Amino acid sequence: MVPDRTGRFRERPHYDARDLDVECEEIITSFAKGTLGEFSLPVPTDLLTKLIERDADDLDAYADLSDLEGDVEGVTDFIRGKRPKVRIAARLSERTNENRLRTTLTHEFGHVRFHNWLYQMEQPLPLFGPAAGPPTQCKRDNIMQAREVDWMEWQAGYVCGALLMPASHFRAQLTDVQRELGMSGPLLTGSASADPVARQLARRFAVSVEAASIRLLKLGLLKEPTASGSLF
Repeated sequence: MVPDRTGRFRERPHYDARDLDVECEEIITSFAKGTLGEFSLPVPTDLLTKLIERDADDLDAYADLSDLEGDVEGVTDFIRGKRPKVRIAARLSERTNENRLRTTLTHEFGHVRFHNWLYQMEQPLPLFGPAAGPPTQCKRDNIMQAREVDWMEWQAGYVCGALLMPASHFRAQLTDVQRELGMSGPLLTGSASADPVARQLARRFAVSVEAASIRLLKLGLLKEPTASGSLF
C-alpha cells in the first residue's frame, strides 16, 4: 500500500503492469474454462457480461447516462456494505459499437475487481466535512490511456487491455501475425509495418486498432526507432 495522493483514501494499492497482466490473464482464462469449458480468442462479449454479473450487485447494460457530464459510456457505483453497481450506456448495445462495449465492460470490471474492496474496508475521506457523500461514481471518459496520477482510472484502463488481450496470448498472436506478413525483427513505432500488424491483432482480439496499438506499446512490443532514425 502507498499513500493516496488523490485524497480518495488514506492509502491505496500499488499494482505494476506485470502484476495486472498476470492476475488478469488468470481471471479471464480460468473464468472462460469454468464457464465455457475452454479459453478461446476473441474473448466472447457475453463472457465479459457474465464476469461482471458474478462480482457486481447489478449490471444495467442499457443505462441512460445522458445526464452525466462528458461522453460517459460506463459508470461504476461503489456503495459501502454492498457490491458495486455497473451501468453501461444504452448506445453501446448497437452492433456497430461492440468493440466499445467490450472495452467499457472490461474497464468497469477493473473497478469492480480491483477497487471495490477499498470502499468496503475504509470509508473514503470526505471532501466537504464529515458528512458522507453519495455513492462514488467512476466515469469512463477515456478507457485505456488514463494518466497514472489518476491511479484508479489507470489501473482500470490497464485491466481493460489485459483482459481482452491477455499478455501471453497477445505475444503469441503477434509472432504469428508477423510470420504471416513475412516480417522479422522488432516492430518500430511509425514504421510501415506497424499499422498492418495492429490491424491484424485488432481483428483477432475483436478490439479497435487503437486498442491493439496501445497494448503493443504497454507490453513493450512496439519499439522506438534508433537515434539515427533508421528503420533498418
